[in-house]
This record gives sequence, structure tokens and C-alpha cells, in this order.
Amino acid sequence: MTLSTYSCCNLFSAPLKLPANIVLLNQTLKLLIFLSFVRKTRGGHLCCRKRACGLDLEILAMNNTEKEAKLEDEDISSEIMRRRFVPNVFKNTMWEIFHFAGCEIKITETTDCYGAYVWPSAMVLCYYLEHSPKEIIDKNVIEIGSGTGLVSIVASVLGSKVTATDLPHLLNNLQYNISQNTKMRSKYLPQVRELQWGIDLDKTFPTGTCHYNYILAADVVYSHPYLNELLMTFDHLCQDDTVILWAMKFRLEKENAFVERFQHIFDTEVIYDLPSLQIKLYKATRKNIGIGKET
Repeated sequence: MTLSTYSCCNLFSAPLKLPANIVLLNQTLKLLIFLSFVRKTRGGHLCCRKRACGLDLEILAMNNTEKEAKLEDEDISSEIMRRRFVPNVFKNTMWEIFHFAGCEIKITETTDCYGAYVWPSAMVLCYYLEHSPKEIIDKNVIEIGSGTGLVSIVASVLGSKVTATDLPHLLNNLQYNISQNTKMRSKYLPQVRELQWGIDLDKTFPTGTCHYNYILAADVVYSHPYLNELLMTFDHLCQDDTVILWAMKFRLEKENAFVERFQHIFDTEVIYDLPSLQIKLYKATRKNIGIGKET
């Protein structure tokens, strides 16, 4: 009797006993369906395992990268701060000693003025210059907000043609520190000039005759009302082939806003990010937008 004959049986009749070959066929079909289901399920589990493993590896790589960045930050920050020596007792004037570019640099300071004290950002910039001396050798370099002159001294000792600038009441101490620490050490005699941000820039620093390969700045951004003038000064001094090296300590929200405005005019790259010191070192070049075209 064939399978088709059984399919035509009366539905209301008693259940029929199928032949052994039909039962075997039915069981085989069920087994194949079951095995197919198992393969798909196992395949899904394997796929999930692979995805989970890949995610674990990605997280592990991210953690390793963060650990490496933290170790690098700690190593560089501690190395920079070791370059500073503060005497236990001051006799007549306050001074500190720094070690950069293979030299002992003695800096006279005062605590009654922000601009006459060496801040850590200046040391970060000096550390970078020391490790990249070929960048600035024989180059025209101007530092804005020179303060005590540490950055300008290091740049000068490394072979740059340096112009150090600041406000009038800081120039005497700036000139003294630069003269004392560059004599018989520098290839070019460094210049000290007055520069008030945003004031008479075309007259005092005309772009036709004042061309600088590098602009150096350390900790020039803090809570004061002259950030617009600072940005104008960056924009005026920076020509198409000028590179800005700017070290900045983050303290207030105003500083973040200034960085955003700065990045609108200049292509900016982070060279050092040192969270333990709350300092970043930027390298920037102009975008040819200009401050007058800011949107």
C-alpha cells in the first residue's frame, strides 16, 4: 500500500498503524529539522562569543592606551618639575634655578605680580623646545607675555633669533634675566621689546618688516579682560608660514571658550596633554580666515 492510499483514509475512522518505513521516514525528517536548529543555535552562540571576545579585546586595548597615556603624563610631568630648584632661604631677592638645554638658568622673580613668576606652563614649553631644537635653530622667534624670560632664554640658547616681549613694568626684570643667562651662551643677541596686546600692532610690529617663524606663549590665558586683544595679537603676528607653540593651564571655563575661538582661526594640534599638571601644549598654524572674518 502506498503513502497516497493512507492519505485518503476516512478521517473519522480509527487511527491507522503506519508501516515501519513510513515511521522511519517521519523520524528522520524530525531529526534533520532538529539538527538544523542545533547548528543555527550553536552558530549564533559562536557568533555572539566572537563578538563578545572582540568587544573585550577592544575594551582591553582602550584600557591599555589609557594606562600608557597616564604613565606618559606622569613621567613627563615629573621630569619637567624636577628641572626646578627653589632655595630654602631668600636673602634680598626671590630667585629660582632651572635646568634646560644643558644650562643652569637662574631666574629672578617677584610674587607681587603674575608676570614676574615662572609658571609650570613655561617649563612645559621649555621641555618641548629642548627636545625639538632643530625646529627653532636660526629661526626668528617672538615670545608674547615673556614674564621672567625663561622660555625666551631657552629658545635663545638653542640658537634662535629671539624677541622677548611684555608690558612696560616687567621689562627691566625681563631684560636682566635674559642678559644674565644668555651671555656667552647664545648665537644671537636676544631682543627685549614692549608689546601691549592689541594696541598699535601695525605701528609697533608691522607685518612687512616683522616676520616671525615661531610665536611662543606660555600661560598667557587666565581670568583677565584682555582675551580679545590676545587673540588679535596672535592673528597679527602669525603669517602663513608661522608656527605657534602655546602652553596653557586650564583653570576656568573662559579658557575653554578662548580655545574654541582660537581654533576657529588656527589649525591646532595637541602636542602634550598633561592632566596631572592641567596643562596642554598646542602647535598651531593659521587657516587664512583672519580675525575680521570670524563667524
